[in-house]
Amino acid sequence: MITFRAIEGTFHGAPFHMVGDGFRVSNYFPSGNDFGERFSPFILMDYNAPYTFPPSLAAKGVGAHPHRGFETVTFAYEGHIEHHDNHGNHGVIGPGDVQWMTAGSGLLHKEYHEQEFSRSGGLFQMIQLWVNLPRAHKMHPPKYQELLDGNMGRVELPDNGGTVRVIAGKFNGVRGPASTFSPIHAFDMALKQNGKARFELPQTYNTAALVLRGSARINEDNEANEGDFVLFANVPGEIVIEGLSDDALVIVLSGEPLNEPVFMHGPFVMNSREELVEAFKDFQSGKMGSANF
Repeated sequence: MITFRAIEGTFHGAPFHMVGDGFRVSNYFPSGNDFGERFSPFILMDYNAPYTFPPSLAAKGVGAHPHRGFETVTFAYEGHIEHHDNHGNHGVIGPGDVQWMTAGSGLLHKEYHEQEFSRSGGLFQMIQLWVNLPRAHKMHPPKYQELLDGNMGRVELPDNGGTVRVIAGKFNGVRGPASTFSPIHAFDMALKQNGKARFELPQTYNTAALVLRGSARINEDNEANEGDFVLFANVPGEIVIEGLSDDALVIVLSGEPLNEPVFMHGPFVMNSREELVEAFKDFQSGKMGSANF
């Protein structure tokens, strides 16, 4: 007898709004749903569902801004985005790629539509996820990982049912390329109709799935459609995700909770109010570096 991991609830994000002039996003948390520590180590998720941007001579996006104490992870599904930071990191990611930036002790960065994509316009689909850093690594030197589609782990599902791409952690023994500061699994699955992905994750890990395209059946009797965020209970059990359409796309996020105080305000995520005040002071005094890069 298969024991399925129970579903705690299905959630939707807040109404769409613009971040800068280049990202039309629905915030799933913390403003869309007040999960608090319930989904640690993940602390923010903005989803830019498929949206067509018109051609523009000026690159749309977000200008230089600071971060400290966490990581920003951008998953690209449609369109191209460019990144610069004041530690000399620069990259362009497109469909299937991921950029994983560790803000750590503090930096400034900017994200905007890549020049050619901006000039031609087109379909844009991205997720930005904020991953909290453990107290021991809050002040780690900033770093940047450019994870290209060709370097992701891949698992072909039985009966030609689709493909799982492993970005971080493991799926069925296949490891993804991302380096993380706490245990995290992140993988997406492109499912054909009736294609099934079966897996188990530690019951103590906070785990959820977001349907990015099409529809899927979860644990045999729960239908999830595009935009549904399915949060699993912290109980043992197998998870089975089955494609209900021939082009279903689902991302699964799972991580060990940090169980540490979270003080989050604006672009900084720290462990105390005093550390937040210090972060703002360090930014204002220029200790995080110049905005001219």
